[in-house]
Order: sequence, then structure tokens, then C-alpha cells
Amino acid sequence: MADQSDGKWVRVSEGRWRRVSRRDFLKLTAGAAGVAAAAGNFGSLLTSFVRAQQRELRIMTWSHFVPAYDEWFDPYAQRWGQAKGIRTTVDHVSFADIVPRANAEVAAQSGHDVYFFLSPPSAFEQQVLDLADINREAERRYGPMVPLVRKSIYNVNTRKFFAFSDNWVPDPGDYLKSAWTTAGFPNGPSSWEELLVGGRRIKERSREIQIPIGIGYSQDIDSNMATHAIMWSFGSSEQDANENVTLNSEETVRAVEFGATLFRDAMNPAVLSWNAASNNQALNARQTAYILNSISAYRTAQDNRLPVADDINFVGALRGPRARWACEHVMGCWVIWRFSRNPDNAKAFLLDLVDNYREATINSKLYNFPSFMGSVAEKKVPLADKPEEGRKWVRAAVTNDPFGSTPRNKLAILRDAEEWSTNVGHPGPANPAMGEIFDTFVIPDMFAKAATGQLTPQRAVAETDRRVKEIFTKWRRLGLVGGGGRDR
Repeated sequence: MADQSDGKWVRVSEGRWRRVSRRDFLKLTAGAAGVAAAAGNFGSLLTSFVRAQQRELRIMTWSHFVPAYDEWFDPYAQRWGQAKGIRTTVDHVSFADIVPRANAEVAAQSGHDVYFFLSPPSAFEQQVLDLADINREAERRYGPMVPLVRKSIYNVNTRKFFAFSDNWVPDPGDYLKSAWTTAGFPNGPSSWEELLVGGRRIKERSREIQIPIGIGYSQDIDSNMATHAIMWSFGSSEQDANENVTLNSEETVRAVEFGATLFRDAMNPAVLSWNAASNNQALNARQTAYILNSISAYRTAQDNRLPVADDINFVGALRGPRARWACEHVMGCWVIWRFSRNPDNAKAFLLDLVDNYREATINSKLYNFPSFMGSVAEKKVPLADKPEEGRKWVRAAVTNDPFGSTPRNKLAILRDAEEWSTNVGHPGPANPAMGEIFDTFVIPDMFAKAATGQLTPQRAVAETDRRVKEIFTKWRRLGLVGGGGRDR
């Protein structure tokens, strides 16, 4: 009896505690550790012993669109584990299966210790740990995170960092210079109106190009980002900065009307069933002359030495009647599940990954932009100067592409990508309601129904507004989303 009361409760994993007696501890540790415990260091050594039982880390990430990154990341994770004495395993899932697999792990309350998402995982907030500690530590080391990143991983209503981001990816327009030169726009389109005009001309003058404008209206991540960019550029959004629902507006109707016209005049039904790889493949096969995407299609063309590589060029966000915005292409977000068996190891891994982010950016072939710009600055740079020095390094890299672009400054449009990129949920945060809207493709569905004539633009907006309000109401009842006082 005395032996039991002499023990201590210690956490062995999230939500799991174990009482270990002094006698059991001495048996298990033996030798010097046992002597030290008996001498009065029982508590600290016991914690160390329990943690030693968890020398494991299970990582789930995606199959990167630039394969060179995975060729770097997997060995990096293994080397990290070996150096720490932690058995580390890395599993990959396709981009389309990230959310379904996450739902399966949540349903089973079992799976990986740390899990990667391509967009803000705010709808999973109740299932993940608050990562305020490592977000603050990363800012202590490297300075503030990029503003659109903070709005993608932090819930102002619950004051919780539901994710940790190592990277975000710009979403420029990728275009075929030869086709757009024939259409009278040698430098590509600069506005949505020019995209429509140019698309019509390419349809007339370059008949070998089957889909002049390769923007999807399907249930895939690229369609989500493209349709949101159209809305924002027309002054429309699902919510305002204070999380009030604002979709039901003339601006939304005009955005959807434009989307329907673009579909009729410069697209074809193939885009209604595209997946996230379809637009890349179409561009590299010269079946389309413009996609709204990252630089991954171009890197694929380079890697495979396709003649089209030199013809691919880039433009920034297109101007609309009200604004000029593009959605970040990928928001790299890591979560640690509440049921993770090794949360401390997961946190250590994420911080060390950011510590090596210049190497990560290079091995992504400049696809990954750092969420903490200071993380790619020289180590010796003072903290106050790290963010700007990191930005200078990124700008220099895209201005003089180290991976053999012709011309070398082909990616220079990305130098000011922070100025025209924004987050899911703009102008508000990526709250759980926005997470569900994004994950269930509410907005691409709205555009598709109007484009195909299934609904008029006005009815498509009205139907979608009802869906959006239902989603917001659900999350507000849980206390995870604000607003409501000024819903339209």
C-alpha cells in the first residue's frame, strides 16, 4: 500500500496516464538511473523513462507535385530520427486522398502522430492539439510568419493554433507564350477580361488547342482556388473580415455570370471532371493555353525535357472589376492529432524542419515558399533582420532560377507573390466553416451549375448561400466561428 501511494501519475501520451511506483521504476531503470531516482530525482527521471518508451514518430504527408522534394524529405526524416534515436516512418497519400484519409484516422481515433494538409484544416480543429507553443517558438527564432499563413492556422474565436505551417505556395497563371502572342497578348493576360478576350481568340486562331482556358469547375483543389480568385476579384466572398456571411450579393452573381461566359466561350465540359493533375497535364500536352496553378506543371515539363517547357511563362494574379487576388495554391499545414502517441516528437520534428527550410525550398525547386521568411535567411543574421533577409533570398532565387529556366528570370513574377496572394476565407480567416466549404467544394459546384445551365447564376448563388449559411450556423453553435450579426 505504501509502495502504491509513493508512485506518481505521468502522461504517457495525449489523454493517457499511468501510475508507476518507485519500486517498479527502480526495477525498470536499474543502475545509475535507479540510484539517482532514489536520491530524490524520481520525478524527472520517471518522466524521461516514460518518454523513452515513445521513441517513435509516424508521419503522414502528401506525394509532392515536385518529386524531387520527396526524394529529399524522406531521407531527411530518416536522418532526423536516427540522430534523435527515434524510429521515424514516413507515409505518403495522394493529394485527393488527404481529407478522406484524415477523416478515417479521426473516425478510428488512431493513425499518424503528425499529419499534413494542403489547405487549412480548420474543420478538424476539435480533433487536434493546440500548437501555440511551436508557432511561438518558430517566431522567436525567425520572426513573424507570413500574414496569410497566420489567418490559415489560427482561430481568433478559440485562440487556438490548430496547425503549424512550414510552407505556402503561390498560384500564378501559367500560359503558353506562343498561343497568347498569336492572340495579341505576348506577355499573357493581366486581367480576367483579357483572359476572356484572349481565350476567344485562341479558340479561333489556334484550333489545335482544345481547351483555350484550362480552369476547372470540378471537385478538386485547383478548381477551388480558381473560382475563389474569380469571386474575390469581382468583390465577392463567403464572409467578411468579421466572419459574417456575405455570399448573397450582386458581386457574387456577376462573378458567376463571368465564370459561365468564360466556360461557354473558352472552355469545354472536360473541366467539369478534372482532378488536380488534369490542368498540368493539359498544359504540358498543349491542350490548353492557360491554367491557374503553381510552377509544378512547368517543373514537370523541365524534368521530362518537354519542348513545351520553354514556351510556358507566368503572370501574377489577374485584375478584376474590384480587386486583384489569387488564392495561395497550397497552404502546407501540419496537425498533431489529439490521439497522437508521440506529440512531443512531432513538435520537435516540425521545428527542426523549419530550421532547415532553405534546404527544403531548394529541394522543392522553389515550389515551397517558407511560412516563416526568416527561416531561409543566413543563420548569422540578427533576428530583427531575418524576415527581410529571407524575402531577399527568395526574390533572388526566383529572379535567377537555379534550375535552368530559359530565360533565367522566368519565375520573376513570384517576387511579389505575397502582395497578390491571400488565404482561404479572405477577407476573414480560414475558420472551420470555411474549411468545410473548401473541403466539400461548395464554390466550384456553384460555378459548374451556372456554367452548364443547370441553374441560372442568380439561382446558383441563392442555393449556395443557403448551403454556406447552414455550414456557418453549425460551426457557430459549437463556438468555433464568430460573426452572425451582419449576415446578408
